[in-house]
Amino acid sequence: MEAIIQIHQLYKKFKGIETISNVNMKINKGEIYGFLGPNGAGKTTIMKMILNLVKPCSGEILVSNQSVKPTSYLYLKNIGSIIENPVFYERLTVKENLELHCHYHDEHDQHAVKEALEVVGLVGVEQKRIDELSLGMKQRLAIARAIVTKPEILILDEPINGLDPIGIKDIRELLVLLKQKYGVTILISSHIVSEVEAIADTVGIINRGKLLKEVKMEEIRKGNDHYLEIEVNDLEKTLTILKKKLGIKKYQIVNQRSIRIFDQSLSQAQMNKQLVENDVEMSKMEMKQHHLEAYFLNLINEGGHHA
Repeated sequence: MEAIIQIHQLYKKFKGIETISNVNMKINKGEIYGFLGPNGAGKTTIMKMILNLVKPCSGEILVSNQSVKPTSYLYLKNIGSIIENPVFYERLTVKENLELHCHYHDEHDQHAVKEALEVVGLVGVEQKRIDELSLGMKQRLAIARAIVTKPEILILDEPINGLDPIGIKDIRELLVLLKQKYGVTILISSHIVSEVEAIADTVGIINRGKLLKEVKMEEIRKGNDHYLEIEVNDLEKTLTILKKKLGIKKYQIVNQRSIRIFDQSLSQAQMNKQLVENDVEMSKMEMKQHHLEAYFLNLINEGGHHA
């Protein structure tokens, strides 16, 4: 597939502190790329560097095979974005804000504003001033502004912040529509792992400025193992029993009380019997499936492992 955004060895220091550490990313044309990581992991900084709002100390960013230089700006015409909290002209109306944005981009499609408001579910509020809108309406308006000029690429930093469950569902369906119907490439960050899982083609997982993994969602789904999660009163004793008495090698420590067992060679009854005979109290034994959230947490925590 053709890469529309490529990042090579991107590095950034702020006030002597390393914030982005030699990151490599590849975002393919027409895909939804989900950017996951804890707060402060570096997602917003990388998005700002793609948009030339922050300059890297070293490394290279290519957008549509064009290298982004400190003075580059023409490429931004093909990108719609929401970064951090969207800001509008508070005393202007919804329509006036969008028309002004189109004017900045030298776009003069008479129907573009109406279409964008229809797409995000804001029909009927064209004449409202920004200071009359709720937080959720402002977030929808930010997406309308990002798509009103029909860009090839959308860069959306936490676009579902402030939305209720219905609003989140609407935006999820909108992003999939933009990809499928219009071929828009979307880079989206979110702290809601399940929302990224529902729409992303590729996921990039970042922590402390380092890209830990770039993986296709289909690969995660293929390896979507069933596992047994048990909650016990004595973690160390349980691990000894699992390894030495039951021969289990594939497991993951979740916390001081919970373990996920991926080895399917033993029945729950056999495992339960062995733990009870060795005086391990078990408060939970439940069969589950390994989803993106577990994959994400396993990478971020580093404490859990597959032995």
